[in-house]
Amino acid sequence: MRTPWKVALTTLGVIVAVPVLAIATTAIVNVIATRVETSVFTPYGETVAVDGKNMNVVVAGEGEETIVLLPGLGTAAPTLDFQPLISELQDTYRVVAVEPFGTGLSDQTDVERTAENITSEVHEALQELGIDRYVLMGHSISGIYALTYTAAYPDEVTAFVGIDSSVPDQPGADEPIPTSTISTFSALGLTRVLSGIAPDPYEGLPYDDATKDRMQVLTARNAAAPTMLDEMDHAPVNFAEVSGKTFRADLPVLLFVADEDAEVPGWLELHEAQAASVDRGEVVRIDGGHYLHHTRSPELAAQTRTFLDSLAVR
Repeated sequence: MRTPWKVALTTLGVIVAVPVLAIATTAIVNVIATRVETSVFTPYGETVAVDGKNMNVVVAGEGEETIVLLPGLGTAAPTLDFQPLISELQDTYRVVAVEPFGTGLSDQTDVERTAENITSEVHEALQELGIDRYVLMGHSISGIYALTYTAAYPDEVTAFVGIDSSVPDQPGADEPIPTSTISTFSALGLTRVLSGIAPDPYEGLPYDDATKDRMQVLTARNAAAPTMLDEMDHAPVNFAEVSGKTFRADLPVLLFVADEDAEVPGWLELHEAQAASVDRGEVVRIDGGHYLHHTRSPELAAQTRTFLDSLAVR
């Protein structure tokens, strides 16, 4: 007959052991599943050599004018994420979707994710493709990188189009991202478990099942990988580096601003001020959330054509 304290200890041991074993199991399953999924993944796009590594890019359309797409922070599969917008633009323009290191099918890198390094790498990829004149079109934090990019390569960028793009000195930009928590959840396999039980984030959007499966695989591979986490860690610094800065006055700027993006106080006014800082700047309010290219790509493409056509006739 067991004594009460032995029974209590045995019970406690079971209570502790069950979640520990469960977490250990999810961690092992996550590692194995990620390796298997990646091994059977069908590549897309083409790779170019950048800083001794491979960067993946996708070129669509054969228009005379080129639009280069840059993703927002945390986008694990940029080309696939931009697919609805690429489909709307490629009949008119040559569209180049760049997957910076740590995203999509591009390599990881140990180089710090400063705005200067990221933009230099993107530029090197475009040089490898022989692309030296283009419109830069970026989502979210790419609005911050674009300030560094256009200042470094003023003779190449003909205009900037922001998709609910980040702006200097926006409230909350100095707040650190909890990357250690993201890393831990991913390592334990909890991110995979949560994503498996969460509602489909692309439900009702113009993505087929194959594309959604690919995005899920790349999210599992990239979302908490070292390169992505380093870029997140550098976000406050990258914002601070462009504090008070504007685009050069002669650069045409079109800014799409999401009506539903109420998380940042003064969001619309910040973009209006940015547009007013250049000779030709426009702000277009769009009904939708932060990922306007998921839900409003036809409108984004139509407004972009109108804006760029107006520049051509000036």
